[in-house]
Amino acid sequence: MRRMAMFFVAAALLSVVGATFLFWTLATALGAPDVVGNIARGVALLVVVYGFLFTARSLRRLVAPTGDVIEAVGRVADGDLSTRVRERGPREARALARAFNAMTSRLEASEEQRRRLLADVSHELRTPLSVVQGNLEALVDGVHPADEAHLAAILDETKVLSRLVEDLRTLSLAESGALALHREAIDVGALVRETVESFASQAEPAGVVIDAQVATGLPQVDADPVRAREILANLVANALRYTPRGGHVSVSAHAEEPAVVFDVRDTGAGIAPEMLGRIFERFYKSAESRGAGLGLAIAKQLVEAHGGKISATSVVGQGTAIRFTLPVEPPEPV
Repeated sequence: MRRMAMFFVAAALLSVVGATFLFWTLATALGAPDVVGNIARGVALLVVVYGFLFTARSLRRLVAPTGDVIEAVGRVADGDLSTRVRERGPREARALARAFNAMTSRLEASEEQRRRLLADVSHELRTPLSVVQGNLEALVDGVHPADEAHLAAILDETKVLSRLVEDLRTLSLAESGALALHREAIDVGALVRETVESFASQAEPAGVVIDAQVATGLPQVDADPVRAREILANLVANALRYTPRGGHVSVSAHAEEPAVVFDVRDTGAGIAPEMLGRIFERFYKSAESRGAGLGLAIAKQLVEAHGGKISATSVVGQGTAIRFTLPVEPPEPV
């Protein structure tokens, strides 16, 4: 804007100087008696005409692209989030068009995400609700006795629903940046070993070996202990789910300043390259998965909420490794 204004001022001054020189030459050649007055009136007339033409041209250049944006706003208000405007006119008008296009792109992506989330949630809720409804109707009609076995099946499905609702709540808070983290210094070795031990009862009957490998002398991490445990638990549960009998799941940790790196590796079937880039999307899961497809999405959001990073590598037929980082506890001031 400043350079444009300087350009217009310079152009105006050059026009005035040129007009003055022209009128002075004409007046001298014609022998005009009131040379100074004629020059002043001529210069004034030229300035007025130049200002009018300049203003009209500037308004025309500005009004056209602004009109495009105004018209596009009306289409967006009517629900057409695919609306975009052509970038043209002065730099300011082009910047306005770019900002508008960026805004509508974000709105369109958010709307698509909302629709997809609604469809996914409806799909995930349908199965446990159907099981609960079917069992209750069977109990009411006397088809099934109200014994422990049938009531336990209903209770299990209500637990699935409760977990799904809690996972959705956690994911929503993390994605919106409203998730409160209660950070404190965490012993990495204790975190890894306790998480692995909590899954031993699941790994043993499945015929899967699970172990922890933690480097000595690791610094403490600055994290929410509940959420850090949730991250690791989600990854270990996912690894166990896809590791066949006779397989191996390992959890390790080592320091890479300014963070501690955690690795969860399994010897499962692996993930195809075209699927690997989507495993952290919510509700994305393989055809044989029995889960809701939220575990890895939650892990990703929680890691990033701590300021860490998460990634996955996999070889089909050999297994998958998921790595994430948590920041090191800052040293106490001296």
